[in-house]
Amino acid sequence: MSHARLRNAAIAGGWSSRTSAAAVKRPTRDGGSGALVARGVGTTAADRRAVGRPVSRSPMLLRPLIPCRGMAVAGSGKVLTGDNVFENLRKMEYAVRGPLLLRALEIEKELQKGVKKPFKEVIKANVGDAHAMGQQPITFLRQVLTLTVSPNLLDDPSYPEDAKERAKTVLHGCKGGSVGSYSESAGIECIRKHVAQYIQERDGIPCDYRNIILSNGASDGIKSFLKLFNEKINGKPSGVLIPIPQYPLYSATLAEFGLTQIGYYLNEENKWSLDLDELERALNECKGKCNPRVLVVINPGNPTGQVLTRSNIENIIRFAHKNHLFLLADEVYQDNIYDKDSAFHSVKKVMTEMGEPYSKMELASFMSISKGYMGECGIRGGYSEIINMDPAAMAVLLKSISAMLCPTVLGQVVMDVVVNPPRPNEPSYQQFQKEKAQTLRSLAERSQLVVDTLNSIPGFRANPAMGAMYVFPRFQLPQKAVEAAKAKGQEPDIFYAFKLLEATGICVIAGSGFGQKPGTYHFRTTILPQKEKIKTMLESLKQFHVKFLEEYS
Repeated sequence: MSHARLRNAAIAGGWSSRTSAAAVKRPTRDGGSGALVARGVGTTAADRRAVGRPVSRSPMLLRPLIPCRGMAVAGSGKVLTGDNVFENLRKMEYAVRGPLLLRALEIEKELQKGVKKPFKEVIKANVGDAHAMGQQPITFLRQVLTLTVSPNLLDDPSYPEDAKERAKTVLHGCKGGSVGSYSESAGIECIRKHVAQYIQERDGIPCDYRNIILSNGASDGIKSFLKLFNEKINGKPSGVLIPIPQYPLYSATLAEFGLTQIGYYLNEENKWSLDLDELERALNECKGKCNPRVLVVINPGNPTGQVLTRSNIENIIRFAHKNHLFLLADEVYQDNIYDKDSAFHSVKKVMTEMGEPYSKMELASFMSISKGYMGECGIRGGYSEIINMDPAAMAVLLKSISAMLCPTVLGQVVMDVVVNPPRPNEPSYQQFQKEKAQTLRSLAERSQLVVDTLNSIPGFRANPAMGAMYVFPRFQLPQKAVEAAKAKGQEPDIFYAFKLLEATGICVIAGSGFGQKPGTYHFRTTILPQKEKIKTMLESLKQFHVKFLEEYS
């Protein structure tokens, strides 16, 4: 019987193909009244004789199906429900785009409809989206992007020659000379070579482009990498050490993949530094529960903004080597260093310069076009460099990402500009350097403004933001506010953040979404609103907090 006839017969007989979501209850010949029935599909006459049934020439013979957990039954409606959707996804949380942002979006719509509020706009300080907060794109970057999308403009004299040359190089690497074509799964080869050259110039250490994998932002690359560890060993899941506070991508990904989160606390009293004793504590506490296999380092930090010293990184590398851990270095904020006494040191550079055995350790490093001076979050571009990985494991990773076809080509184009910017002898060099410097200088000024203002508010304490795009202040809450939060079934810092949003339109993310030591309260705010708006935001926050203390004291 053809597939079409089989399906029609199945529907006519009440048997639904595949999941049987809307199947009708039918009595079986053996007297059962199972919820779902199938009719001898895939069975032989001998099979049917074995259960005492006569052989029928009918193409379909009623047989009971044993319901599985979560299987839709007659009259239940939906095949997929909140009860039978993948359990790990139900557990997964991503605070940056959680209930606070959803409420902020609702308030925006209310304002558009004319609903009266004590503020005129919602300020979304919850996410590091620079362009949404008014940052202007880098001219040269957008010129190259435009030329690749519209090659007919390559003859336009208003575009500089260095932008045209880069666009031509990228288009030559595209199939059919078009960014609308698929690229290789690991990315366009010439761009991967430019990334390798960029890393080599940054670190002074050779880089093999075959270790470079382009991705849709760093997030996709990190998830693809962590997925490799989703294998139980001796019946126990893999464990991943992550900093607390952490970027919620990590906790969400670990929950989704069923990996064990091993949190190590950063030292807030010492500018959010990383202490070896704390790493040892976290590792010892998880023994017997999982197989620790990965150590995540975020440098500069998110949400805490710390910049690791070279000595700190060396100690981390020694710890990882001693405990046989694969290092994951999240370095997407490497351009965002504001503290004059701090500098970015890549884990690869430090590890290599330490010599063997450390230089032979497994390391995955990540970079993005969403941060730095670029802020091109929506275009989605990133890269990973993975060194010293077992070739068989690398082959599995490449096979895994091939199922996603390829990263967005436009994101690859922007990444190419980031790693291959105008050189001193090229026409766009001066303007590019000017725009880059202005952007980073403005971010540094706003970072200092946020820290200084927060520290002037009673009960607030903010460490200096040495880098990245955020400040993570600690604040005190009256016991009455803590009790009010518990009465509503909320964490106290979430209760505070919702009150702040409703009173001022300021959307920040509560510290509990990033992790924090018990009994402490924080929130993360970006430094991205433009200067005048950020002044207004901070003044509103200050006034709100004073009133909040009066209400709950």
